[in-house]
Amino acid sequence: MIRQPAVAGQFYSVSPEGLRADVARYSDSSAVPHAATAIVSPHAGLMYSGHVAGAVYSRVSLPDIVILIGPNHTGLGPPVSVYPEGTWLIPGGQLTIDSALAAELLTRYPQAEADTSAHRSEHCLEVQLPFLRQARADVRIVPIVLGTTREEVCRDLGLCLAEIIQVHAAKHSRSARPLLIASTDMSHYEPDSVTREKDRFALEAIQRLDPEELQATVRAHQISMCGLGPTVTVLHAVRVLGATDSSLVRYATSGEISGDFDRVVGYAGFVIT
Repeated sequence: MIRQPAVAGQFYSVSPEGLRADVARYSDSSAVPHAATAIVSPHAGLMYSGHVAGAVYSRVSLPDIVILIGPNHTGLGPPVSVYPEGTWLIPGGQLTIDSALAAELLTRYPQAEADTSAHRSEHCLEVQLPFLRQARADVRIVPIVLGTTREEVCRDLGLCLAEIIQVHAAKHSRSARPLLIASTDMSHYEPDSVTREKDRFALEAIQRLDPEELQATVRAHQISMCGLGPTVTVLHAVRVLGATDSSLVRYATSGEISGDFDRVVGYAGFVIT
């Protein structure tokens, strides 16, 4: 199966040369990459959140497999959708699905379904791919889209992913342990000051590696964080995997780019080790 780009020319350049130049411009050449257990990265158009995503990817030494988890914005497909095999195209290249790891997830977590419909028009994982491919051309991916934020689903999926990663690391080496990526934006379409104040509570929960606190905080403060489910899932996984540090690399709002501070979207990037 070949997945065509859904948002090239909208969220990022349709030109291979232009896209490579944008990724390079948003990356931090002074950063020293190191191994990580997971990252949290935004998924708006690169012109808005690319500098946040680029700062995160610049600080990570990519293994050969990454597991991408993002929210379902389209409403298509099952609650837990795993793209099972094939390739995803972006301008100037492609990324291959690690079908063996995807199959293992589908076997170990029966609530997940092999599905392409939830991914066909979804942007949240696609905008991560230019950064991934530019950092490591041979990287393989396992794309997961969540259409739910139910606590038990996020917890059980996170625990399952942690187990799969542990098994993979035991067969290969810790340095080859697949990287988890949670794709999320933060608060949506509120004044800049309100967005920053609300997001602060969620950022603190992520920094504390506390999935339960993040769930409760988002509800209590009515934070319109679209990737809550993916982020909670990843926090459950990294806790099992022994992560001890969650570093906020960069936080920004769309107002810094657009100049409109009345209705902004928040963007945060974390590296978890």
